[in-house]
Amino acid sequence: MSLKTALIGAGVFGGYHAGKIAEAQSAIFIGVFDPDAARARDLADKHGVKAFASQADTLSAADAVIIACPAIYHAETVKAALSAGCHVLVEKPLALTGEEAMALAELADKSDRVLQVGHQERLVLKEMGLFDLPETPLEIEAYRESPPAPTGRAGDVSVIFDLMIHDLDMVACLQGAASSIAGQGAIIHSGRIDQARADLVFADGGRAMVSSSRAADERRRSMRLAFKSGEIEIDFLTRAVRNTTPFEIKADVSESLPDPLGAADHAFFAACLGKGPVLVPGREAAEAVRVAEALENSIMKTTGA
Repeated sequence: MSLKTALIGAGVFGGYHAGKIAEAQSAIFIGVFDPDAARARDLADKHGVKAFASQADTLSAADAVIIACPAIYHAETVKAALSAGCHVLVEKPLALTGEEAMALAELADKSDRVLQVGHQERLVLKEMGLFDLPETPLEIEAYRESPPAPTGRAGDVSVIFDLMIHDLDMVACLQGAASSIAGQGAIIHSGRIDQARADLVFADGGRAMVSSSRAADERRRSMRLAFKSGEIEIDFLTRAVRNTTPFEIKADVSESLPDPLGAADHAFFAACLGKGPVLVPGREAAEAVRVAEALENSIMKTTGA
């Protein structure tokens, strides 16, 4: 059986996903929808598929959809797709409030549909061996910083939902649900929070500090994990690892995991066909949304914005 799969959103990430659908043996790429009809037509023509005239037409024709529209529309689009009986893979974030995210997860369960969220960076940490360690980190520091994007990409949401959401998800995988959420941030150039720091505390006493910026002077993407038995420091840009623990960590996963996005998309197709687990279920992704919402609300109160 092949999965009739459509794409909603014909922007940059939509283009990436279109290529993955087109190459998949377990999926039939049936078409693209975007409110910008010309953009939808261009991407559809590139892959020899249909440019749908409406979202409703798209959902009625598909078994599964990949949603890559702007983040502010994720929740309503996921709800419409699940309600139409489609399996869904949605780019991060799942929603912009924890309540919405959990409601979508519950709708997927009720509908017996797959709901997978695009936190494919989990695959990188798993391949490195960080999800198989015998100890829970006592402390995590994560940095994800970059200069302003020339195109204003993801300017519809704060840096928390744009960039930090990745690290909030990975921290949740490694340390569980945060019991205390605080932080600080600043609005610099987009009219929304452009740099932010989250300080998280967990029920077992563990802590995490997550820093994200889209107004930095240069790129930084790193993580430090402290355990009882030592520390692991990872520079994801240079692929350098310093490891003083007795745990075996794979520093460079570029050969064993050359295409995380493709691997995540193919895992989605397999899950829809009952041939594998859901890589990032909606219920798990909702935790990162919960933390992101609480942090953003806290920062907005302190900035007076």
